[in-house]
Amino acid sequence: MRCVFAGTPGVAAVALADLIGSAHEVVAVIPRPDAPSGRGRSMSASPVALLARESGIEVLQPPSLRDPEVLERLALIAPDVAPIVAYGGLVPAAALSIPVNGWVNLHFSLLPAWRGAAPVQHAIWRGDDISGASTFRLDEGLDTGPVYGTVTEAIRPDDTAGDLLDRLSRLGSGLLLATLDAIESGTAQALPQVGEPSLAPKITVEDARTRWDVPATGVDRQVRACTPAPGAWTTCRGERVGLGPVTVTEGTGLAPGHLRVGKSEVLVGTATHAVRLGSVRPAGKREMPAADWARGVRLSDQDLLA
Repeated sequence: MRCVFAGTPGVAAVALADLIGSAHEVVAVIPRPDAPSGRGRSMSASPVALLARESGIEVLQPPSLRDPEVLERLALIAPDVAPIVAYGGLVPAAALSIPVNGWVNLHFSLLPAWRGAAPVQHAIWRGDDISGASTFRLDEGLDTGPVYGTVTEAIRPDDTAGDLLDRLSRLGSGLLLATLDAIESGTAQALPQVGEPSLAPKITVEDARTRWDVPATGVDRQVRACTPAPGAWTTCRGERVGLGPVTVTEGTGLAPGHLRVGKSEVLVGTATHAVRLGSVRPAGKREMPAADWARGVRLSDQDLLA
């Protein structure tokens, strides 16, 4: 089938690469516009845009899919179907109606669980045991369309959001191709979502500030859910410190946020057990082991994380 692919980040580029290598034809790609990144804030193309350009595929980058020129171009292309993965913008009704077989969204949850922008992060933060990916026909609701198929994946005890999303991007890419093949052959069935929905809104930088007054398992889940983005953090002596994944210990007796600084470890109190810090990122510095940071700034048991 003739496809117009919409997507922006690396997880979408995984699906695009597999789609380019398939029997389907990718005639155009729609990523979000290039955006400033890095310390210099220079303009940077997304992974999907880079891959499309390297592959000689037409790239459309409107600020909105309501743009009349883009709608006109899509109508001229007349795609059979529009696969969409982590695009990062709304698809209006005028665009939804253009592909003959609609827009097929690959979403990284088992719908109707975790509808929204951050399904993987919320699944880890909530302590789910199982995650997965779904393909569904896009409509004007928030991930509410009928589902073509799903794949499941266990959430491992030490999974960060990045770890889990990497696996789901590869599993989901296969599911997306299978769904497109089924649509082409006429065997695809899209069934209404069943069950109580849950929402997964975008996790902000402020959301990622670590709370030490919750149980240790909650701290562990929050930090892993926010790794690598937006990045868990705390403050020490009024300075912001980024946090990598922590380890829950059997130790108790430390009040929330209070430290126990040893030669080779830094423990932090929570509402239950202490957690052992892994890597940290002091403001303006490189990532380093917590014990190295503690020695460098001469942390003591009198210091607090907040």
